[in-house]
Amino acid sequence: MSFVLLSKRPESRFLSRFSATGSQASQILVRRLGQAAAIAGVVLVGAHFALEAARMAGDMSGMWDPELQGMAWNSPARAALICRMLGLLLIALGLQGVSVGSTIVAVVGAVLSIGAFALTGHTSVNPHRGALAALLMLHLFIVAFWFGALWPLYVATLRESPTRAGDLIERFTAMATWLVPVILVAGTAMAVLLLPNASALSEPYGELLIAKVVGFALLMGLAAANKWRLGPALVTGTAQSGRWFRRSLATEYILIATVLTITAVMTSFFSPEA
Repeated sequence: MSFVLLSKRPESRFLSRFSATGSQASQILVRRLGQAAAIAGVVLVGAHFALEAARMAGDMSGMWDPELQGMAWNSPARAALICRMLGLLLIALGLQGVSVGSTIVAVVGAVLSIGAFALTGHTSVNPHRGALAALLMLHLFIVAFWFGALWPLYVATLRESPTRAGDLIERFTAMATWLVPVILVAGTAMAVLLLPNASALSEPYGELLIAKVVGFALLMGLAAANKWRLGPALVTGTAQSGRWFRRSLATEYILIATVLTITAVMTSFFSPEA
């Protein structure tokens, strides 16, 4: 993504420490955030694995139990841990440069990180494992694309000319218009394969699944507003239109984080067969 430097505005002063201009300044900022997120991910993934023994024990004392830690290490969680760790490290490494090789390294890291989710959980023990793994990876790739694009778009509205920012938003929404609905399609297909019957929707797993769908519907409403109203309004160059668009992006960020939290609770504590 290429960037054009915005004229200095009060709300973009926190970015002024970067002396580079244009695309270089914006890309440096976005890459640094991506690297920081990847490194933070390594720490959190390691902590999550350490807590697996505590989950098996039912209390925190399990973390210090060598036998339980050995059981966790010899479970499918080990392969998922290795894939996630390696993937996140490759992402951090790939984001250090802007060459084609660096991009390939980062993409391989993303594939490994997302593919790790297919190694554990309900989809890995289902009779339709192959189809579910493909659907899950497709689902997560598009979610990652959507979630990961929000911060760069936010930066673009601060550092780009209004016309350039509007063009970037239009290009993103042109792709998202076709990709984002696939999240619902893939998620629905997974639900059909995982849930034993319609009555399962009244169980905790099903209720959380419905909550995810409601959150997705709200996100689609915000995305439509960004595409048809808030994004095009940026071209006028008014400060108010930029603020409204950034508030919408921040709301999308919070909603996606909420949906991901619901997903974590749903998949960690409940089963679709229960």
